[in-house]
Amino acid sequence: MSISSRFSVGIHLLSLLDIDKDQPEINTSEFLAGSVNTNPAVVRKIMGMLRNAGLVKTRPGKAGAELAKDLSEVTLLDVYKAVEAVKENQLFSIHDHPNPKCIVGRNIQHSIGEHFYEAQLALEQSLKKTTVDQVVRQIEKDEASEERH
Repeated sequence: MSISSRFSVGIHLLSLLDIDKDQPEINTSEFLAGSVNTNPAVVRKIMGMLRNAGLVKTRPGKAGAELAKDLSEVTLLDVYKAVEAVKENQLFSIHDHPNPKCIVGRNIQHSIGEHFYEAQLALEQSLKKTTVDQVVRQIEKDEASEERH
């Protein structure tokens, strides 16, 4: 099972809001959904998560969304946590109820649990090193490169 796609969609939405920051009125859930190629209801759900995390601002009954923070202050870890890509400390799940009559069944959870926790911490430390602003700058660089070809 993979990390929820809400994570990449959240990064996508924040990046688009930054690129279109001079025109917040166009950033409707329909417009954003067109960019992500998904249903506007999915965008509204993720935007709600981003809003609850203090990353975006929306106004009920008014079209458009905008960033609540400069993206140089928002790490990929912030987005990961905002959209609940995985439950806290459960990136790797360990199967429930192994057979206690088996040597492996009795010991597997304890034996691998700490390794899984360390792996999740390593992922989170890596995500903390990159800001969404860095992602946006890479998108713009890639776009400029494509235009030259």
